Amino acid sequence: MNRLAQPLPEAVRRQAATVALLILDVDGVLTDGRLYYGDDGSEIKAFHARDGSAMKRLMAAGVGLAAISGRTSPATARRLRELGVAHHYAGVEHKAEALDALCAATGIDAERMAHLGDDLPDLPLFERVGVAFAVADAHPQVRASAHWVTTASGGAGAVQEVCDLILAAKLQCPAPASSGA
Repeated sequence: MNRLAQPLPEAVRRQAATVALLILDVDGVLTDGRLYYGDDGSEIKAFHARDGSAMKRLMAAGVGLAAISGRTSPATARRLRELGVAHHYAGVEHKAEALDALCAATGIDAERMAHLGDDLPDLPLFERVGVAFAVADAHPQVRASAHWVTTASGGAGAVQEVCDLILAAKLQCPAPASSGA
């Protein structure tokens, strides 16, 4: 069982229950943020297996996943393909523009999305999504702007914490049934 870095406010739990899509940053969230370059120009990244497992559970429960990253990386593209993440925006300078494209592509309003980030380029998404999450080792301004901060650092299970939180919120506070009227 995960311990919360801070008590989960009821408003955050209720908003997390409405999440239809989770957006992830990559470097510093899915990875620990360090960049490894080989002498041959290759790039190596490490991804946490439990994050991937939790992402699959979230998708199996009907919550979509997307990644928006400032960098382009074949390793990231491969990992996201392996996990079945349908929406991947790489090399993005302005993440709010990618959010607009994601909303258009999915038909999901930004208020029904959550974002897990770690650095200043994530703040425009924090202002627009329904729930903003920060990893434990995020930039101080990002942590201060988040609705909730994970106990784990980026690349060390933070994605699993957020996926588990969303799933638990949906079990505790399921979406209201359609009236059909």
